[in-house]
Amino acid sequence: MSLAQVIQDAWNTQAKWLIVFRPLSWLYQIGFSLNKALYDKGFKASYTAPVPVMVIGNITVGGSGKTPLLIHLVEYLEKQNVRVGVISRGYGGKGPFPCYVDTQATAESVGDEPALIVQSTGVPMAVGPNRQQSIELLLSKHNLDLIICDDGLQHWALNRQIEWIVLDNNRGLGNQKLLPEGYLREPVERLETGTVIEHTAYPQSDLHMHLAPSQPYLLNRAGSQAFDPNLPFYAVVGIGFPQRFYQTLESLGIQQFQCHEFPDHHDYEIKDLQFEDNYPIITTEKDAVKIMTLLKQNPAFNRDIWVVPVEAILSPACYAILQQQLGEYGISIS
Repeated sequence: MSLAQVIQDAWNTQAKWLIVFRPLSWLYQIGFSLNKALYDKGFKASYTAPVPVMVIGNITVGGSGKTPLLIHLVEYLEKQNVRVGVISRGYGGKGPFPCYVDTQATAESVGDEPALIVQSTGVPMAVGPNRQQSIELLLSKHNLDLIICDDGLQHWALNRQIEWIVLDNNRGLGNQKLLPEGYLREPVERLETGTVIEHTAYPQSDLHMHLAPSQPYLLNRAGSQAFDPNLPFYAVVGIGFPQRFYQTLESLGIQQFQCHEFPDHHDYEIKDLQFEDNYPIITTEKDAVKIMTLLKQNPAFNRDIWVVPVEAILSPACYAILQQQLGEYGISIS
């Protein structure tokens, strides 16, 4: 098990030994606060885009459900005739940056989440560590009403008009400590400054969402083979909170699966998919975009790989506040 996995497991279980990282968390907080103050005081410049920017992010490391939320919002806004584009850091991608993402882009070049977003929606998208360059690239190709920034909540070099903070209540805030003692990128008080969307099946506020799984599909085989939940599976997953995926499998009636976890944004190798028997693999759509590239490089690979798609289901209040927030910047939706 890698060090990243050890620490991730410790965060999820709130292991007591994480206290050894407390001095590093203090240094993180000092550095973070200083950097934020430099932007607030104008010593570091922030870029304001010519169109409104909506950031969808979280204050925790790892998965919160923001990518399915972003995909749903893109599809919803396009149906409302809002011309929307998306930018992202392109974490895990090799570039070169800024990079325009089309449906042929690979996770290796642009990152797994951007590849998934564009393959799912066809939305105009650009990625790169410099968000200004990504926005300028997008606007050179498209007339847009709104730009959604995937993550980037802590990227103060980009001014934003709307912030949605996704809070996964299933995972919670852990030990409520900053990195690396805990998995918080920012103090808990940050939740008071943005629009918090609870990701939970048991909401405590009007603004909430949950993920609904759909019928699994085969990644690497053609035909009409039916999915059989009674088979034993290898659950291969490289996301920030794999326990959510296991809960999804159980909700689909899958009881026999062996867990094979990898760090978030894991770069798969063919050996990660090889086991002694022929039982099928089941994985997430985020992992599938990377695995698909790997399968193209290894055409002799012969094992069924099933993918579980999920859809974000939003509460009525989420649409209402979105309409209100966009209306403040002249973007009308019904």
